[in-house]
Amino acid sequence: MTDLTFTSSAPSSLTSHALVIGVGQTPTGPVLAPSDALPKAVAATLDLELLGVTGAVDSVTRVPSAKGVSAKVIVLTGLGAVADLTPESLRRSAGAAVRSLGGVPSAALALPVVSEADAAAVAEGALLGAYAFRTYRTGEAATAGTPVASVEVVTEHAKKPSLKKAGERASVIAQSVHATRDLVNSAPNDLFPAAFADIAKSAAKGSGVKVTVLDEKALTAGGYGGLLGVGLGSTRGPRLVKVAYTPSRPAAKIALVGKGITFDSGGISIKPAKGMEAMKSDMAGAAAVLHTVLAAARLGLPVAVTGWLCLAENMPSGTAQRPSDVITIRGGKTVEVLNTDAEGRLVLADGLVAAGEENPDVVLDIATLTGAQMVALGARVSAVMGSEDVRTQVVDAAGATGEQFWPMPLPRELRKSMDSPVADIANIGDRFGGMLVAGLFLEEFTGGRPWAHLDIAGPSFNEGSAHGYTPVGGTGVGVRTMLGFLEAYAAAK
Repeated sequence: MTDLTFTSSAPSSLTSHALVIGVGQTPTGPVLAPSDALPKAVAATLDLELLGVTGAVDSVTRVPSAKGVSAKVIVLTGLGAVADLTPESLRRSAGAAVRSLGGVPSAALALPVVSEADAAAVAEGALLGAYAFRTYRTGEAATAGTPVASVEVVTEHAKKPSLKKAGERASVIAQSVHATRDLVNSAPNDLFPAAFADIAKSAAKGSGVKVTVLDEKALTAGGYGGLLGVGLGSTRGPRLVKVAYTPSRPAAKIALVGKGITFDSGGISIKPAKGMEAMKSDMAGAAAVLHTVLAAARLGLPVAVTGWLCLAENMPSGTAQRPSDVITIRGGKTVEVLNTDAEGRLVLADGLVAAGEENPDVVLDIATLTGAQMVALGARVSAVMGSEDVRTQVVDAAGATGEQFWPMPLPRELRKSMDSPVADIANIGDRFGGMLVAGLFLEEFTGGRPWAHLDIAGPSFNEGSAHGYTPVGGTGVGVRTMLGFLEAYAAAK
């Protein structure tokens, strides 16, 4: 993990290998921000327009160092419009710069930091950008582009104890997001349900978090028909993993339920071959839940948090569940399975019922649930639906932490489309509004408790180019929003 420090020293005196300086856009052209980050004589030699430096978001340019600057190279990172700077734009700018510095041992960041919140955002962005997945690389490629090992953030608030605490939080967040990304990026022949459960147990060691694993025998005895049905087609059986953090005298009890389909072929309702390789990421919700609970424990939040990882592999075979099968979810509700590729909601149904049996104050579920989410909101904006107050709290938490979640409705008229002639409910309904139909299905298993459903289908796995602090592949989306939700909920108590 990258080391983080804060300093109030002059940027030009810092001996880091790279000195990162912001460039902002103004009506009269690009400008250095802060304007005094470099000695005047050095700044005067930088003709930003001649260098092609625009200050645009995600633009990063390296220029040689100069006399009077101790760093070996100067890195100019785009901030976007100076007039529109926010903590999130600073976070992304820092992340883009550090992400581009793979193989460089150290970096100092001198960006236009005004408040402690700005400094914390720069630190968090830098740490989030310092990521590389090299598990399956060999030879020189295994170490090429190694993330920056140490980061200094320049700020006049460097010596404040509150900023030190904010830096510690940023490190926990980055560690949790990186670990989530690692799971999402893992090959499905390695990351199957039992292996995921073992990883959860290993990750929780020494954290005070208790991990309980229900295997196929326990799932059968407990009536977890959703998990068992989805897992029928695979030789590698399902698991339900309970990850519980319980501080003394908690202010509230919150349950997090994560979809963990370690590979989704679609089952008998098989997916097209094109793009199926990305279905290793169909466990991103469970990965985010695991590492949110662990982050809550590391930060010592005064709320009890229980995560439910609903793990199965959805494969076609002679033993797989079929379209028209009827399964019984934990608690007794029956579901007619009309499409085996609508499997995530089946495993989540079991998890939601199990979570509800412990009477939490709030339940959040998070899942790569529907392609309809991408149709509606694209690849970077996640959806949230559910109880209006909880939905609002999730959106607020996302905004505060820098993730993008958009509130969506649950239109009651769509529920009728899931009526089944043979069971309590079918697992699919109207094609149009499919994301909302899925949310309505899940609502059936919440027991009327305060609840929100987070659909992260597109944002969980970046199949485009890297941007800001977001790499190609697993993004770790949801961790920061759920952690921010927990923090805000605790503060309100």
